Amino acid sequence: MKIRVGFGFDVHQLVEKHPFILGGVNLEHHVGAFGHSDADVLVHAICDALLGAANLGDIGHHFSNTDARWKGISSLILLQECVKLLAKKGWTIGNIDAMICLEAPKINPHVPAMKQHIASAAGISEEDISIKATTNETMGFIGRQEGIVAYAVCLIEKA
Repeated sequence: MKIRVGFGFDVHQLVEKHPFILGGVNLEHHVGAFGHSDADVLVHAICDALLGAANLGDIGHHFSNTDARWKGISSLILLQECVKLLAKKGWTIGNIDAMICLEAPKINPHVPAMKQHIASAAGISEEDISIKATTNETMGFIGRQEGIVAYAVCLIEKA
């Protein structure tokens, strides 16, 4: 069996009165992530980790922010497409470990739903997904609630 590890990172600006989609969950908050798709920073980081592990480039290569096909699309669809790309090369997902960095809102109450959405899109068990959150202790653009960052690590396997 061959295994590989991938790392993903994503960042999005937070803007007033904009939808805030995170892990496929629409969060009630006064700001939301802005981007070409639904700006789901968590799912974008996961996609980059998976694509990187399989040596398939990055999310921007496959889903350009200048391509109208991806405008406003659910990032869970992008994740499904990434999983298809991996499967074409014979890879399956072992696990995903992700970290979200933002000041507010609190993420813990939403983690079970996020895991459910991501597991469904990726075709894996919720037990194979870890989602954690931390603050930036009020420092920098994250501390000022101007942006959100997500990191993800994944393990992929090939028989």
